[in-house]
This record gives sequence, C-alpha cells and structure tokens, in this order.
Amino acid sequence: MEQRLSLITLGVKDMARARSFYENGLGFKRHGFESDDVTFYQMDGFVLGLFGWDALAEDAGVPSAEASYRGVALAYNVRTKEAVAEALEEARQAGAKVTKEAQDVFWGGHNGYFSDLDGHLWEVAYNPFAPLDDKGRFVMKETVDA
Repeated sequence: MEQRLSLITLGVKDMARARSFYENGLGFKRHGFESDDVTFYQMDGFVLGLFGWDALAEDAGVPSAEASYRGVALAYNVRTKEAVAEALEEARQAGAKVTKEAQDVFWGGHNGYFSDLDGHLWEVAYNPFAPLDDKGRFVMKETVDA
C-alpha cells in the first residue's frame, strides 16, 4: 500500500446537528454531493466525511453497539476496482482482520474494510466519481454554502 490517507469518516448520531457544528460553528464548506445520510468536506489533501453512526458500522460489517466500534473509519482510496481486494489481502497478510470483503456498493463504487491490530477501522475504496490525482490525493472539488 502507498502511504496515504484519503478520508477520515466520522460516524454521527444526528447529521443535521453535526452539519451545523462543522458548517456554522467551524466554518467548513460542504462538498456539493447531496445526501441526507452523508456529508463531505474537502480538507487539505484528504476529505472529512460524516456518515450515520449505525450506517457506518453496517457498511464496515461490525455491530454498532459493540464496545470496540468507535464510530470512526480511515479511508484508503485506490486507483482501480481490483486494487481494493489486493489492498485488503495485503492488510490481511500483515495481521489485520478483514471485516468486509471487497464488493460493489450502493453509491456506485467498490469497497471493503479491515481493522488494524488495535481495532481501528480502515475502508479500502475505489471511487469512479472522484479519481485520485497524480500524487494519489483524493480531491472533491465542489463545495456548497452552508
């Protein structure tokens, strides 16, 4: 795997409250993607994502009520659909537990998850709508006013 972080995804229990905090409180500008269930903010070289608490756990293949679930996932985006399974296997060989095998997902991409040796969740994803730039950075260009 290349040494890179694409997204930090935070599980939130109230999306409207979380959006208000980040946009009105901190002044973040939301990416133009519209959804009641997910919000993205382009940061400097990576993206901060907000996703429903239970939905993030479900997407990662872990129980949301389990004490080891922290409501946070780090994302490592790859350049091809096939690279998702390759990265998951590399993590497995390094001692990670794959919690969700590579598969097509509802938003049109392809992903899987693993937990590292301390239980931190990593999503490995291919996003055909936001290809990595030439330096491997995940960049979402559009923003909307809060």
